Amino acid sequence: MYGLSRCRLREREEEVVHIVWIVYTFAQDVTTVGMVTGNTKAEAFYSMKELLKETGGYAIIDGGLATELERHGADLNDPLWSAKCLLTSPHLIHTVHLDYLEAGADIISSASYQATIQGFEAKGYSIEKSESLLRKSVEIACEARNTYYDKCKDDNNKILKKRPILVAASVGSYGAFLADGSEYSGIYGDLITLETLKDFHRRRVQVLAESGADIIAFETIPNKLEAQAFAELLDEGVVKIPGWFSFNSKDGVNVVSGDSIKECISIAETCEKVVAVGINCTPPRFIEGLVLEIAKVTSKPILVYPNSGERYDPERKEWVENTGVGNEDFVSYVEKWMDAGVSLLGGCCRTTPTTIRAIHKRLVSRRSLFSSSSSSSHH
Repeated sequence: MYGLSRCRLREREEEVVHIVWIVYTFAQDVTTVGMVTGNTKAEAFYSMKELLKETGGYAIIDGGLATELERHGADLNDPLWSAKCLLTSPHLIHTVHLDYLEAGADIISSASYQATIQGFEAKGYSIEKSESLLRKSVEIACEARNTYYDKCKDDNNKILKKRPILVAASVGSYGAFLADGSEYSGIYGDLITLETLKDFHRRRVQVLAESGADIIAFETIPNKLEAQAFAELLDEGVVKIPGWFSFNSKDGVNVVSGDSIKECISIAETCEKVVAVGINCTPPRFIEGLVLEIAKVTSKPILVYPNSGERYDPERKEWVENTGVGNEDFVSYVEKWMDAGVSLLGGCCRTTPTTIRAIHKRLVSRRSLFSSSSSSSHH
């Protein structure tokens, strides 16, 4: 009798948690329960902490999008890169999002990294059409989440079914729009000022924030100037959801422009709406050292989603084969990253659902330890 009632109670608890999370995820008003934008630092920080409590102390970000789209048959040889699929094959984007959720990702990023109003206009699209494509990128990710939840109802073998899942609206740097590899150098020239960058990103960020995403992923930020631009845009008040800041490095010491990683993180640290900071699109061997530096200057959760370690050739617009690490080697770093202080982790370019599935397996014991220590601290 006792065993049966305990089992039913657990089912009920799962149902309640799921319902609460649906409300949490789709809440748009800052006064509503959910991923609050935070009028105070504590509020914004609290929401990410709450997510991590729900996910066993660690959350998994998805992996590379473009590589997977190409594997499914998409041709991305275009300045729009993965965003081209918003026009040609949105169903493939949905498929890849779903693959990552099936692999255990708790956070999926929209196909908007290289999607900009200016980029779409250069292809001949109107501002209205450009904005609708930005919205579409988030809507596809939200639809994939719904599809996944529907599948969970019919299949008892899904990884961590009914877990909280966040949709992150991906915002690439100004260099990503240029499509000349300058997001890997951070060198924009003297003509690009703080105001230029804010004007470039403002409407795009606003549209993405109003499209149903839970958080904005400011990714592959190559220099301090662009980090400052993003922070000031968040502080302007037009964006009602929080963001994370993720930088890239090619030497394991500074961000790619040569700016100090500590100085870049400090900009994020002073912005109330930034709820996590970290590194992406950087070789795995550099991550641990960078995280140890980041941890010295932030109180926010630290995230990492490195690339496979392969080198990108911006002139040929392709990845140089045999310069990276395989899935097994990539995942072997995970324990070190967590020991260094990482709580959100995933993959970037050239990583796949197989990578994310392997990370998920590595996290099982860590998550159960977190859950055990959390329950014991409540007694």
